[in-house]
Amino acid sequence: MRHDLSAMDRLRAAGLRPTRQRLALARLLFDNGDRHVTAEMLHSEVIASGVRVSLATVYNTLHQFTDVGLLREIVVEAGRSYFDTNTSAHHHFFNDASGRLTDIPGDDIMVTAVPNAPDGTRIKSVDVIVRLEEAPLATAAE
Repeated sequence: MRHDLSAMDRLRAAGLRPTRQRLALARLLFDNGDRHVTAEMLHSEVIASGVRVSLATVYNTLHQFTDVGLLREIVVEAGRSYFDTNTSAHHHFFNDASGRLTDIPGDDIMVTAVPNAPDGTRIKSVDVIVRLEEAPLATAAE
């Protein structure tokens, strides 16, 4: 998806009706460059912008946007998903302490062996999440 499209154009190009709530969410998601958001983060932003929308509607809209290819869902652990506006092939760093998700360019990770897919399926993609933790501080005695 081109990054120079307006929120309205993105929704129309994806075949979604540009409702008031979808437009408000699309503007928050796409108007300021690539980003990673949770449904709760986006819900807080849309409420702060003065648009009344339920958390359930935010979840439903994020999943609709994912289904039509406007977003990628990144599941970092059971029950914890981020939605990524960068839909190109790439991977992620995830900081367990801060909850921050950061892009890793797709070419920076080489997967050299992948098991065969079970019968009746094929591999669609390989997503790598590199988990980070804070490094211990070095002491003066070291």
